[in-house]
Amino acid sequence: MSRPFRFKQFIVRQDRCAMKVGTDGVLLGAWASLEEEPNSVLDIGAGTGIISMMMAQRCRAETIDALEIDGNAYEQCVENFEASPWADRLFCYHAGLLEFALEIEDKYDLIVSNPPFYSEGFASGNTSRDTARQSRSLPFNELLDSASKLLSSEGVLSIIVPFKEEEHLITLASKNNLFLNRIMRVKGNPSSEIKRSLLEFGFDKKETKIDTLIIEYERHRYTTEYITLTQDFYLKM
Repeated sequence: MSRPFRFKQFIVRQDRCAMKVGTDGVLLGAWASLEEEPNSVLDIGAGTGIISMMMAQRCRAETIDALEIDGNAYEQCVENFEASPWADRLFCYHAGLLEFALEIEDKYDLIVSNPPFYSEGFASGNTSRDTARQSRSLPFNELLDSASKLLSSEGVLSIIVPFKEEEHLITLASKNNLFLNRIMRVKGNPSSEIKRSLLEFGFDKKETKIDTLIIEYERHRYTTEYITLTQDFYLKM
C-alpha cells in the first residue's frame, strides 16, 4: 500500500492512483505563474489532485476545478480535496477533456496540466499506470485544442512535458493561437541532459522568457534555485 505523501500544508493520499506524487507535478505546481492573480483555475488530468492543492495554497482563486477520467484516481482526488484546508474551493469532475470542453461554458484564467506522455509504446505491465502514462489517453493536440477553448482571453496555460516533446508542443500550440511566453528547462544535475520542459502559453505574443533549473548538485544536495522554488511545499526543504 502506497503511503500518503505529506507536504507542509496538506497530505496526498495515493494508494488508488496509478500515478504517484512525483517531481514533475511539484515543479509545475510551484512554477505556474500567478502574476495575473487568476480567479479560476483548471487542472487537466489531476491524478491525486496535488497540483490543484498547490494552486489553492499559492493563490486566492475562488474556483479551482480538476478533471480526471480514471475512476480510482477521481475518487482519490476528491478524498484529498475534502481533507485539505481548501475543500470549499476545490472541485473534481469525473470526465474526459473533450466532453468537458464541449459542455462547460466557463472560461479559466489559468489552466495547468501534467499530461501523460509516454508515446513510444511504453508499457510497464501495470494497465492503469500505463494508461496514465501513455499519450494516447490525452493526445497533445486534444489537450491544446480544448485548452484554447477553455482559456480566458488573458489566461495562461502551463504544461510540463519531456524536453524531446518541447518543439512539437510549441508548434501544436501555435496552431491553436497559443504562443510561448515562458519556458524553464530542467536538468537533474549539472552534467545530465535536459529532462523536462515547463512551458507557459497565452493568446498574446510576447518575448519568451527562458530559464534553466538544475535540481541537485549531487544526490540529495539540492540547488538553491530548486529549494527556493519548492520550499513552501516539501517538509524537509
